[in-house]
Amino acid sequence: MDIRSLEPFWVLQNSFITSYPSLTEDITTSVVIIGAGITGALIAHTLIEAGYDVTLVDKRDVCHGSTAASTAMLQYEVDVPLYTLIDKVGITNAVTSYKQCDVAIDTLEAIVSEINSNCDFRKKESVLFTTEKKEVPSLRKEYEARCNHGFEVSWLDKNAIQGLGVHNGQAGIKSTAGAVINPYIFAQDLLLYAVKKGLKVFDKTEIKDRNQKGDNMVLTTRTGNVIKTSHVIHCTGYESVETLPKDTVTLISTYAIASEVFADLPSPFKNMILWDTADPYHYYRGTEDGRIIMGGGDTPFKNAKARDSLLAKKEKQLVKTFQKTFPAIPFIKDYSWAGTFGETKDGLPYMGKPDPNRNEHYILGFGGNGITFSVMGRDVIIPSIEGRPHPFLEYYKFDR
Repeated sequence: MDIRSLEPFWVLQNSFITSYPSLTEDITTSVVIIGAGITGALIAHTLIEAGYDVTLVDKRDVCHGSTAASTAMLQYEVDVPLYTLIDKVGITNAVTSYKQCDVAIDTLEAIVSEINSNCDFRKKESVLFTTEKKEVPSLRKEYEARCNHGFEVSWLDKNAIQGLGVHNGQAGIKSTAGAVINPYIFAQDLLLYAVKKGLKVFDKTEIKDRNQKGDNMVLTTRTGNVIKTSHVIHCTGYESVETLPKDTVTLISTYAIASEVFADLPSPFKNMILWDTADPYHYYRGTEDGRIIMGGGDTPFKNAKARDSLLAKKEKQLVKTFQKTFPAIPFIKDYSWAGTFGETKDGLPYMGKPDPNRNEHYILGFGGNGITFSVMGRDVIIPSIEGRPHPFLEYYKFDR
């Protein structure tokens, strides 16, 4: 599957940090991770630190899939509002999911510090807002749910939200927990760090067949090389639809634009990330080099060609929406790109083994919280491999 189009801003900005060889021989390893994006890098780092013999493969250059297309806004809010999620999955699961996404932001900050990554990680406040009066009661209900469960939030009335420059803003929820990151640099840095500790990485190595033979998995690459391993971990994100039941996730085409560099990044983009509740929703963040990135305009995914054919139209719509929402800020588009992401029925990820008879594990952080869900996946991967219980294996199991 082609999960993004054109070269996203992060790749153009950073080019190739390093390169890895393709697999040209048969090998044996304890664990194989398929997917060398930010999720694969996080899981590889966790397993290498725990002493596992790990090999990571990707059919592309590393970090050139969904990681490169991500706008990398880090929030604890999942795509489903907390009060709605409580009705869907219960208080314990819903509140835990929100709070663990909050914890994940701090964990990510600690990892950035540990590996000394120059990935522009910055803590920022997060604002969820609406420009529609009819949405204010729902937003108030969400605010009350977060207050009732101990989240540090404040209510922004009409004057406050319009004071942020949001034209016709009606209300908002401001959270203290939020962050931004350059996902491409971070994932590359994390892989380099893990390689120094023993991780083996092979890019441009596509797995064609996966077979369980006794207690082992035998993988065959498209070029005919064989990998014998005890466990396979899929960190392939939205491409996992090719190896999972089709009703696991609904694929969505999404679009993003980046502005030219501002001489002085406009407020509130210096210290906040913003999310508009409109349908389809839009989200906004600043970058360290003084740009504004905007994403949204989602449509159902049909195929990569259909997605890409809409890019010119979508970038115009995004610019128009920005100008309507922030009329005082002159937005000049510099880059645009398209990508694919997935929605689950409850906005939560999938983790663990869908088939108890196969040593295949999945860490799939679907939705707008892909990165924070992937950080949470670090806690569950070793219990999954060792067959031990973990709350996440129950909350995020495939047959829930």
